[in-house]
Order: sequence, then structure tokens, then C-alpha cells
Amino acid sequence: MNDLANSSMIEKSPPERIDFNTPQMQRRRRIRALKDRLTRWYVLLGGLAVLAAITLIFFYLAYVVLPLFQGATLTASTAQSPAWEQGAGAAMLLTLEEQNLVGMRVSDQGEVLFFDTRDGSELSRVRLPIPTGVHATSVAQDQPGKALVAVGLSDGRVLVFKHGYPISYPENKKTITPAVTFPYGETPITLDAQGRALEHVSLNASDTTLMLAGATGAELHVRSLTQTENPLTGEVAHRQSRIDLPQLSSTVKAIYIDARQQWLYVINGRAQADVFSLEDRTLNGRYKLLEDASAETTASAQLVGGISLMIGNSRGNIAQWFMARDVDGEMRLQHIRDFKMSGAPIAQIVAEQRRKGFIAMDTAGGLGVFHSTAHRTLLIEPVASGPAIMALSPRADRVLVEDGGKLLPLTLKNPHPEISWSALWDKVWYENYDEPKYIWQSTASSSDFEPKLSLAPLTYGTLKAALYAMLVAAPLAVAAAIYTAYFMAPGMRRKVKPVIELMEAMPTVILGFFAGLFLAPYIEGHLPGIFSLLIFTPIGIVVAGFLWSRLPDSIRLRVPDGWESAILIPVILLVGWLSLSMSSHLENWFFDGDMRSWITHYLDIPYDQRNALVVGLAMGFAVIPNIYSIAEDAVFSVPRSLTHGSLALGATPWQTLMRVVILTASPGIFSALMIGMGRAVGETMIVLMATGNTPIMDMSLFEGMRTLAANVAVEMPESEVGGSHYRVLFLAALVLLTFTFVMNTLAELIRQRLRKQYSSF
Repeated sequence: MNDLANSSMIEKSPPERIDFNTPQMQRRRRIRALKDRLTRWYVLLGGLAVLAAITLIFFYLAYVVLPLFQGATLTASTAQSPAWEQGAGAAMLLTLEEQNLVGMRVSDQGEVLFFDTRDGSELSRVRLPIPTGVHATSVAQDQPGKALVAVGLSDGRVLVFKHGYPISYPENKKTITPAVTFPYGETPITLDAQGRALEHVSLNASDTTLMLAGATGAELHVRSLTQTENPLTGEVAHRQSRIDLPQLSSTVKAIYIDARQQWLYVINGRAQADVFSLEDRTLNGRYKLLEDASAETTASAQLVGGISLMIGNSRGNIAQWFMARDVDGEMRLQHIRDFKMSGAPIAQIVAEQRRKGFIAMDTAGGLGVFHSTAHRTLLIEPVASGPAIMALSPRADRVLVEDGGKLLPLTLKNPHPEISWSALWDKVWYENYDEPKYIWQSTASSSDFEPKLSLAPLTYGTLKAALYAMLVAAPLAVAAAIYTAYFMAPGMRRKVKPVIELMEAMPTVILGFFAGLFLAPYIEGHLPGIFSLLIFTPIGIVVAGFLWSRLPDSIRLRVPDGWESAILIPVILLVGWLSLSMSSHLENWFFDGDMRSWITHYLDIPYDQRNALVVGLAMGFAVIPNIYSIAEDAVFSVPRSLTHGSLALGATPWQTLMRVVILTASPGIFSALMIGMGRAVGETMIVLMATGNTPIMDMSLFEGMRTLAANVAVEMPESEVGGSHYRVLFLAALVLLTFTFVMNTLAELIRQRLRKQYSSF
């Protein structure tokens, strides 16, 4: 009894309660809470740091790019009233030397005066060897940047001299000693045998030939001086020859010889330009410069390089003209673009010596700063009381104006005139081109080079490379992800997925090296086989699947569910081997033994060895792991309850896949595609090594391209820090960053919408 009572008491005793408030449990809760807070703050700070870094990168790029779009500034110094202005005669030419320390003035009295630009003091004075009773009537410089000057005389002759500024350091003090030399002798060269005054002159000198042109009224005089050197004695001789051209009917206003001594431009009459071919000695054409019958040409100049003519008129407009082929293939003087000043007649135009820019002054004393290629007006500002003569320094950072017996030094700040919206994104008509085009050519060996900084072909190439890469990668990656996550057996999935994801670890420089040095020449030599492979591989897979479905169940059931894809491996290898082995035979049968030549000659499609097909295959291979991994996780994460429910309601596996699984996983699949697209847009090494880096705008599969990222990688090391080229490369990086940001933002909005739409599943 006692035992029963004791046992009943034991059974009825309440169970022992767990105490959650022991010091040990409280300590654990405090530690867990601390870890939660630390993790929350760590994640928050990490996210904010990433956003801050991206924002700082964006603003730094904008900080570097912003100066490109700022205009020019002009700062005036104290006007000078040098003593030599009294009785010095009227200025016909005013120039500055490289250091902006010495100025040169040529007067109508035949004197060359050098002066210090800092205080206007006279340094030296040279009396040109002009005969007594003869005076200077006209003056002309050679192409911008050249030191030759021609002085037309009142007796029909021309004197050519060269001004130089040798530097010495006596007593460790820098000293510039201006000098005048006569490379063609001190005896003037006769242009007009009748001895009439030369109202206009022009010259152009090459290594062996000096071309001189002059005008008296409406009559032209052109003479060529060829320099020959005796190889035995070293004696230099000049041979003169007269060039007879058709004569004019109107009074000449200006004469220009192009840098290649091919064309002679004559501005005459009210607003007419006659162009003569110096090679054929014929009239190329007479061109009407103005449509306004009440306006006339008032000033003109050649841009550096001697190709373009800048012609100002009485309406305050300046027009650019140069020779280009018309629709018939004939060289004609073409009107390119116009610039506008304040409305007063243009009095003088001076070209820069190292860029395609120029300055102009009107009769009201207004000074304008322009750039021809960028079609940009950078500054218009009054600097003089009326018509004046001016000079622009070789570095285009100093302007000197002589107005009413005073010298006015002006400091010009104009670091990036080559950049404008039209120069970056619109078609531009460049010199030596027959029509406006999108061109990227940032550097050249010539000092008179016209920079071509259009970002359009680079952006086009970026999108082209990404498009072909996605055409290859997207179908393969998404289809592989769907099959791996939905149909493949778990055991096989555990082997396949890590292998595909491991492909992402392969350095892109290796892929680019492989694509450029092996894949590109291999594709070129096996074009029929490559296209056969792309066509027959999917056909072979479909045929193999159809034949497999027709096999007896006793054979098909021997392969476990989810392992059927292993059977396709020999099928794909067999199709690939047959396609590539038959390549030479297909080329002989259908393409006359050379498919590349057949494409070029019969289809009129240029073929580059490193082209978009190579990029699509190589970069597609690099992008596949990104898309596959994210898309596969999205499909695999679809709850099994949804698929089981669909199957239980009578849907087939294919119907379940198309109407349940893919729709539910669509936000993740879309994100995978956008991430792959971003990877393709930002890829550098593959496109750098496998495209040929040709900045062209052509969607052809057989031509290359240049992308923004590859262009930055190639040209940044050779760009001058702070220069226009340097900042344009930063602008390319900013465009790439902005494009990626906009694409990711749109992708996230679309993903959220898809997620909301199919979240009910």
C-alpha cells in the first residue's frame, strides 16, 4: 500500500519547469541581441558605403568632365602706349612668338619691329631690303604655325623673309633675340612684269617648292620657285616658273594657296570665290559665297592645315568652306557651317596655329572666339573702340590688339574648345571627308590634325558587342538553368552546376587572348563549318530527342529520370565533328573555295578577322555563368508545392513549367539577364583583344567595333592629364556608368512589377 501511495504521489507531482531567466540564459540573450544590432549596423553601414562610393565616383567623373563644356574667358591687362608708335607707319601684320614675350610688327614703311610684350618697349628694328621709292602694299603669312612672310611691293615684286626667336642664356638669364632671315634671297621676286603694285599676295612653302601668288586689280600672277641642291658641292639653286591661269572679271579681295599646293582660292567681286587647280592650271569652279545681295565678303583666313577657308561678311557672319567631293565625285568648294557675331562687318580673322579654332574681330571692336569642328562660339566680347589689328599667340592663350596707337594685351583662357554636344554625338563634316560622319580618331602625328572625338561609334560598338554576346549567352544560359533546376536529376545537378559556375572564375584576359589569337583565325578558316555547327546543333538535338521518344520503353526506362541529357553529349560532339570536318568541302561546293572572299565580293560585306562573331562567341562564353547561376537559383527556388499542385490538377510537366515555374521565377530570370547585359556592356579585355578596335558604326557580323570600356583602357595611358582627350575619356566612363545605372534601375522596376504580378503563385 505504501508503495502504491508513494507511486501515486510521484505520478501526481507537477513537472519541473525550465527557468529561462537564469543568469546564463539572460547573458545569452544579451549577446544575441548585441550580435543582431551589430549585424544590422554592419549591413547598414556596408550598404551606405557602397552607395557613397558609387556617388563619389559619379561626382568625381562629373568633376573631371565639367570643364569640357565651359566657355572661354578673356582678361585684359593695362594698355600700353609705346614710344615707337609715333611715326612707325600703319601696321600690316602683328604676330607673337611662342613664349608670348616678343611681338613682331610689319608696317607699310617696310620695317619689321620687334618689341617686348610686357611693357611695349622696342627690342630691335629691321629695315627690309626694299629698293628706294618702293613701299609695301600687301603682306601675307604662310600657313598658321609657319614663320614665312611675304611682302607685296608697289613695283610688282615680292620679298619673302622668315622671323625667328633663338634663345640664349648669358649669365644664366634667358634671352630671346629676334632675327629676320631671307631664305630665298634678299632680292625681291618679280610677280608682275609690268611693275604694278601687288594689292594682295599669298605664299606656301614646302620642302622643295615655294608657291607665290599676287593680284593687281582683277589680274592674277602665280609663280613657282623650285629649290634644288647639288649633291657634290651642296650649292642650292632656285628655278622659277610662271603658272598661267584663266583671268578674272572682278577685283580680287584675297588669295590663298592650300597646304598641298593643289588649289588656289581667289575671293573676288562682291561675294564670289574662284578655285583654280594648280596642277591642271584650270578653273575648277566659281562659287557664290552669299545669297544676300546686299551683303559682301569683308575678311577671310585659312585654318591651320590650309584646307578650310573662313570667310566673314558684312552681316557679321563667318562661314567655313573647304574642298570635298560632290555626288558626281568631282572636287567642289563646299559650304560646311556658319558662325555669328554681333552683326557688324567682320574686319579680321586669325586662325590658331595648333587647333581648328580661330578668333575674329568686327568693325565695332568686338572679339569672338570660335572652334570650327565643334561648331562652337566660345566668347564674344568688345575689346576695342573700332576696327583694329590683332595677333594670336601660337599657344592661343594670348591676344594682342593694336588700336589707335595703343597695345592692349589680353589673356585668353580656352582649354577645351574642341568639345560640344554636336562634336560628341552628331555627324560632323571633317576636313578631307566628303560628307558628315561619326568618327573617333583622337590623335595623329601631324600638328594640324583635326581631332575627331565622336562618342557615337564607341557607344554603338558597346551595344553591338553586348547584343551579340547576349544572343549567344541568353538562350543557352536560361535554357540550361531551367533544365538543370527543373528536369535534371539531383545527383547530376550537383555535378553540372558547380562546373558551369566555375567557368566564371576564368580570367577574361585569357578568354580574350584565346579569342584573338586562336578563335578568330580558326573561324576565318572554317566559316562554313562554324555556320553549319550553329544551324545543325539544335536540329541534331531535336532529332535525337524525337528518336529517343520513339524507342521502346524497355530501352528508355533503363535511363533514370533526369539523366537523359547525358545522351545528348555524343550527339553534340558528333554534329560538331561532322560540321567542322565538312567545312572545306562546303567551301569548295558553295563558295568557290573561299567563303571570306565570297562574302566580300558577292555580298559586298567587308570581313575583318576579329569581328562581332568572334566577340559574340567569346564574350557569350564569359557571360553564360553569370546568367546561368542566378536564373538557375530562381527556378530552383520555386516552391515544390506549386509544381506538385499543378501536376495533381492534371497539367503536364511542360505546362507546369511554362505556366507556373517560369512565371514565378521570371523576376529572377530577368535579373539574371540584366546582370549578364551589364557584364557584357562593361567587359574590357575580351573586346580589347578580339575586336580589332575599329570605331565604326556597322551592325555587320563580320566587322569589328570599339567599345567605350576598351577605348578608355587603350587610350588613357597616352592621354595628357587634364587635356581634352583625357577628359573625353572620363566622359566615356561617365556615359558607361550612367548607362549601367539607368539599365539597372529600369531592370529593378520591371523585376518588382513581375514579382508583384506573379507573387500570388
